[in-house]
Order: sequence, then C-alpha cells, then structure tokens
Amino acid sequence: MKKIVIAMTAVLLMVVSSFAFVNPNYVSPVVNVVKEAAPAVVNIEAVGHKQASVDPFFEDFYKRFFGESPWTQDREFKALGTGFIFDKRGYILTNYHVVENADEITVTTLEGKKYKAKYVGGDSDLDIAVLQVNTKDELPVIELGDSDNIQIGEWAIAIGNPLGFKHTVTLGVVSAVHRKIPKPDGNGAYADLIQTDAAINPGNSGGPLLNIHAQVIGINTAIVNPTQGQNLGFAIPINFAKRFAESLINTGKVSKAYLGVYIQNVTESLAKTFGLKVTKGAFVSDIEKGSPADKAGIKPGDVIVKIDNKEIDSADELVYIVKTYPAGQSINVVVNRKGKEITYTVTLAEREEFAKATENYYLGLKVRDLTPEDINELKLPKDMYGVRVEDVKEGSEAQYVNIKKGDIIMEMYVNGKGEKMRSVKDFQKLASKIKKGDYVGFIIYRDGYRASVYFTYMGR
Repeated sequence: MKKIVIAMTAVLLMVVSSFAFVNPNYVSPVVNVVKEAAPAVVNIEAVGHKQASVDPFFEDFYKRFFGESPWTQDREFKALGTGFIFDKRGYILTNYHVVENADEITVTTLEGKKYKAKYVGGDSDLDIAVLQVNTKDELPVIELGDSDNIQIGEWAIAIGNPLGFKHTVTLGVVSAVHRKIPKPDGNGAYADLIQTDAAINPGNSGGPLLNIHAQVIGINTAIVNPTQGQNLGFAIPINFAKRFAESLINTGKVSKAYLGVYIQNVTESLAKTFGLKVTKGAFVSDIEKGSPADKAGIKPGDVIVKIDNKEIDSADELVYIVKTYPAGQSINVVVNRKGKEITYTVTLAEREEFAKATENYYLGLKVRDLTPEDINELKLPKDMYGVRVEDVKEGSEAQYVNIKKGDIIMEMYVNGKGEKMRSVKDFQKLASKIKKGDYVGFIIYRDGYRASVYFTYMGR
C-alpha cells in the first residue's frame, strides 16, 4: 500500500512540475501596459455640499404632483472616482459627475502621495472635467490614443478604483462602438460610446480605458443596470475629450456648438405621412434662419442620417453628437432628401452667437435664451417660451428655493404682477427693477413639470 501511495505522489509531482513549466518565459503584454499606465492613474475623493430632501420618498410624491419640493436641507456628500494625468503640468481628466459640486478634491497616486486638486473646468452635458495639481514633483503621464480607429475585438484594459479598491485592473475587449444609452438622470442620452466587457464598477468613473499599447482610448463613464446585464461598461471616446481639454484649460468651459435645426425621431407614421424614404434618423421639421444649417443648405423635410461617417438613428443621438464638437469646427452632414443622399459641409457656430445670455447675475441667476438644441434635447414644443438658467449664485435666494441650472423660467412675478419671459431682454428688464423687500415668484419648467417658487428679495 505504501508503495502505491509513493508512486501516486511521484506521478502527481511530475504532473505539477510539467504544468509549472508551460510557457516559462511568457509575460502577458497586459503586464507591461499596467506598468506603463498605472502610475498616472489617480484615485479621486470629492467632498462637497448639496441640497437634499428631508424625506426622499415624500419628495418623489411631491415632485410628481406639485413640482420641486421646498423641504430640503444642506448635506455633505463624498464622491469617489478615478482620473488620469495627461499633461506634465499636472492636468487630470475625469468625469464631471465625479467632482460635481465639490468643495474640496483630493487625488492619490499609485505610490500613495496625496495632492489637493483644483477644479479647472468641466461640462455636465459632456460629462468631462479637468483638474490640476500644483507640485514640483515629476508626475507620470499617460499617452492619449486615437479612438477613431479602434476596432471591435481589440483588447481593452480598464484601471480604476472600483468600490473603494485602489488601482484595480480589469481586462476585456472592445465589444462595440457608437453605442447609445440613456443618461442615469433621464435627461437625454450618451451617444457614440465605446462598449467593453472589461469589468467597470462604481468608482471606475473617470478612469482610463487603454489599448494594448498603453494609450488611452476612452474615459470609463457608465455601466448597465445590473438587472439588464453584467459586465457591460461604456467609455467616452478620448478623441471627443481631446477636442475640449485645451478649451477647459484655457477658459474653464467649452464653447457649445450650434447647428440650428428643430428635429424629431423618424417613426413609421411620420415616414408614411411625409413620404420619407428612410426608417431612422433625425427629421428636420424646421431650420432657424441664419443658422449654420440654414447657411449650408439643409432644408425642412430633410432627414439627417449621418455626421462625419457616424450614423444617426434618432433625434437624441444627433443632439448628443453635435455636442461632441467644438464651435467653429466643420463637419460633414449627410441628409436624405426624397430618397437621395446629399452631403453638406457645415461650420458649427458658437451657441452664444444665437442665444443671448446675461453677463451679470440678476436675483442670483444667469440666464440665456432658448435655442433649437434646447427644444430638441428637452423634447419641448416648438413654441415653448422662457429663458434657461445657466448658473445659480451661491447663497442667493434663487439657490435657497432650489432653482437649478437647466431650469426654464417661463414667467416672473413681482408683488403680484406677472410677465412671460420670452427672452433675456424681458428677464433683465423686469429683474433690474426689483428692490429689497419685493415679493418675487417664478413659474419654472423642469423634467416635464411646471412648478412655482417664490421668495422675498433681500438683495443677496
């Protein structure tokens, strides 16, 4: 019996030994990617304050039937995410939602060094933000790649800080490109995203999606609802972020591109009614006079089906794709007109050229005129009127009654007398006359609801 055991042990050792020497000198190329890129990936901790409901269940009920709840209180929040250093001057790219409303931002490197970071600029629509750390230390930098030339099936490597675990590496492939998914807050959609099966979890947001050459091809941004699938992550193409990074560094903001079309989805009934020869795309119901689309020759009744070789399936997708270009850039727009495809070169204008905005705060608010893009994005009727809130001053009465960026102010009341707000000019004219002690009210539109807010103006 002892001999049998000894013999079996010897055989087992031989088997184990043989396994141990399979590919003895092999090193996964992923190891080299991680060694090259990981030092430039940082953990981001953002701390700030925001207005939160005293009772979230009651707030949902109140909002459904009456508009925004006035029963809120200031609460501290802490957000965790990821970013990566892309410039020797200490500039870091991440998602806007990671650092939104942050009062203090701390970044931690792979070596454990901590730095206070300055918020340079960002954009909620685009979900990108730039931070900066000021240090004399030599900072590692990740090389930015070319997301226009990635192929389905190529390696995709994600580095981030999921669920609080620092510098976690996951591996997969590029599963698809040009993906569209709804935004988590329900306002609009992301489009033209990179889809990957490299595991992306909460905390990965803002981190790099890398190719096998250790170049960034995307910014990890979103995951699907766990009830709908597993291991499906989405990243913003890095070429899109590169278009705006320099603008954020120089001015702290991005210049929004303006096309100037009123659009809607192509449906079966719409196609039959107007005799369209396509079943998808963005149907142009009207053109704003003097807009880039008008100057290029696009006409009402056209269906926009492609922008720079990116297929357009819906109105939402067109709205988002246009946002991914800076003002002043020329793009190729392909329209289907009565079955014939026509390509136009359109030079996008700056939104501010067509949408007048207030330079100063009035009642704690900066507002601007509505644009066709607003009408498209918010799915508003074409005859919608009002001014859109661009910024709310900290500590103002407007902030206290929970007016938010993106709200549309339709009417303003002062001491019982109201006027419709059809332009910035209307808003400035009435707001500039308000005195301390006046009773001020607004009818605002948000998320499909009209609501009233009011306060006594104390000059804040």
